[in-house]
Amino acid sequence: MKAHHCAVLLLILGAPAKAEVPAGYMLVWSDEFDQDGPPDPTKWVADTHANKSGWYNREEQYHSAGKLQNATVRNGRLVITALREALTSEPDYGGQRYTSARLITKGLAAWTYGYFEVRAKLPCGAGTWPAIWTLGATRGHPDGGEIDIMEHVGNDPRVVHATIHNRATVGTHGDGGSLKLPTACTNFHDYQLTWTPQALAVAVDGKPIHLYAKAGKSTAGWPFDAPQYLLLNLAIGGQMGGHVDDTIFPVAFEIDHVRVYQRR
Repeated sequence: MKAHHCAVLLLILGAPAKAEVPAGYMLVWSDEFDQDGPPDPTKWVADTHANKSGWYNREEQYHSAGKLQNATVRNGRLVITALREALTSEPDYGGQRYTSARLITKGLAAWTYGYFEVRAKLPCGAGTWPAIWTLGATRGHPDGGEIDIMEHVGNDPRVVHATIHNRATVGTHGDGGSLKLPTACTNFHDYQLTWTPQALAVAVDGKPIHLYAKAGKSTAGWPFDAPQYLLLNLAIGGQMGGHVDDTIFPVAFEIDHVRVYQRR
């Protein structure tokens, strides 16, 4: 879809033309990362469930829990850092040569519809694969749906991606779009999702990346009338991350804030 057509549709849906909160929405959840130390345990859980078996998409990292070297809040930012190290003494060690972190709101917060904004600066370096995304809170993948608000790979550092996955897209790369963003690794940008009963609209700094409409889709293609929880993670390698350059470590994914708004 051409950008100007997408922009018109975003305006119709109530998404902002610039990096602004849509009219009629109020803040319902946020993390401003204003307290140094570990991530707030009332808002984030460290997801480690696939360390032993190996993470999906052939990713090569071990996700730690409670390890400040991998996930910490400092100077008003959440910093997720990937390191080249093997935690062989951990009981769930699965042979990984890298560590990182995967933080989720599962069991603590989930939302149906809203305007989501995550302000972040992305890591660069061959093999990095940071993501801001959501998963269905009441049904497993792919039936619960997945909204990739932002994915980025260090092997193609000037582009960011937004993709929708569900039962109808299984066996494909999903339904998505991309945007050139030359300063993804040097500047903070606002990664945004406007989710209504009619569509999912993803943008960066108000610039449209992708629009996914409900119209004409079955439940398999539109499971997005049920709660989703939020995930922030930095994967290494894998099917999308690609070749890993071991000289880049440590490498960090920095998040300035996470904000969720819903209609009043």
